[in-house]
Amino acid sequence: MQMILQGTALETAVHETLVCLLPEERHGLAEDCAEGGTVTVSLTREGGDFLCRVQAVRGGEERTGECRLPPEGDSPLEQKRVETRAVKTAVYRAVVGFLPQPPVWGAMSGVKPAKPLRQAFPQGIEEEAADAFLKERFFIAPSRRKLAIRCAQKAQQLERSLPEQTGALYIGIPFCPSKCVYCSFVSGSTAQWGHLIPPYLDALCREVEATGEGFRQNGWKLDSIYMGGGTPTTLTAPQMDRLLTAVQQHLPHPREFTVEAGRPETITREKLEVLHRHGVGRISINPQSMHDEVLQNVGRLHTVQQIEECYRMARQVGNFEINMDLIAGLPGDDEAGLLESVRRLIDLQPENITIHCLARKKGSPLRFGPQGQLPAETLDAAYAMLEQAGYAPYYLYRQKYIAGNLENVGFAKGDTICRYNILMMEELCPVVALGAGGVTKICADGGRNITRLTNPKYPKEYIEHSDAICKGKQKLELEFDRLSD
Repeated sequence: MQMILQGTALETAVHETLVCLLPEERHGLAEDCAEGGTVTVSLTREGGDFLCRVQAVRGGEERTGECRLPPEGDSPLEQKRVETRAVKTAVYRAVVGFLPQPPVWGAMSGVKPAKPLRQAFPQGIEEEAADAFLKERFFIAPSRRKLAIRCAQKAQQLERSLPEQTGALYIGIPFCPSKCVYCSFVSGSTAQWGHLIPPYLDALCREVEATGEGFRQNGWKLDSIYMGGGTPTTLTAPQMDRLLTAVQQHLPHPREFTVEAGRPETITREKLEVLHRHGVGRISINPQSMHDEVLQNVGRLHTVQQIEECYRMARQVGNFEINMDLIAGLPGDDEAGLLESVRRLIDLQPENITIHCLARKKGSPLRFGPQGQLPAETLDAAYAMLEQAGYAPYYLYRQKYIAGNLENVGFAKGDTICRYNILMMEELCPVVALGAGGVTKICADGGRNITRLTNPKYPKEYIEHSDAICKGKQKLELEFDRLSD
């Protein structure tokens, strides 16, 4: 739809809401977007309130929406927040009338559904009040309100138990045996980038050492370390041993250490033994589907049999807590296939099962073309199976262009949650990121204030700028000092 703005420059707020409601269509200020209709947004002040009126025209039909909100605070930032909410609400009220049924996440366009709850109820999330908040502010369906509340309560429990001067750390390994067709991460196949692994490892070990110095000088502790990618187990066992030795020598000992093993074809007994020897307590073995044909469709190089063999081998090598990922909405899969994959993972009994919905992004070959519909009822059936098997949701996030406009949810048995996932997603503490594409987030005030420090995006540039990156950790020390004041 073509966006026509009057009295407001909040183009992003309008665009985000339209993407949530009509993800298949193009939206923008340009006239060629008018093929899908027009949405005229007017924002004024009336009696001190912010008043947004929206007129939407689509397929010869017209819908209108309105939202009036009183000011909250005097600062420009507080004013912009109210303006943004008024615009998003009015656009939603107008455009949702064109849909056969409203989306289950209503007008919520943010990727962190639990975060508004924590900020609205800092003293404790009471279910009835939280439910009313999500219903009245975002028009969220009952099933998703309940899901957001449960995950927000988990996050709030972790936040309250977190000691002061505590951070988390991410280590990025941007190499994979092959590129999956749905992947938009900055990563390359070993055929393409494999020659960069040795110099990349040199640079990464230097950054580990520099970061450890920053932690020591400021007396900060590490709650959790997460090594992701890419596929970290693309490294050989000796390479992994070298990296983990540097981590143990230079960084504070974490309460939790996770390595994303990911691709079963990269996992060997020797690598698992290296992980176990260096104190890694959590790993991910990610099927994405338990159907060989679906795996072949998306460029995975492993079979279902390999997944099961890797899982059993990991159980033999060490007392790992194991997470296993599935992706709903993959090409060639359907509801019956997804539920069968869930059942087979439940039979294996990993501590965690995470269900992602396929998100089509610009960096992915699946970005273009019709987006398959994924009914919320399909995920609801999968969630019900997991709950009946003793798993409970503990963290939640969403993405743009996600199948069915739904969500990604991590489930855990008992107290086996991945602390890093909550700390990172809910922005409960500083998260220091090492490696190519790493974005360090220095979070303060419950995630309201965030300073970002970025590493070069690609391995080659990361290697070339290694010295500057290590020196840049002095900025990190200054940020830690600021938080400690």
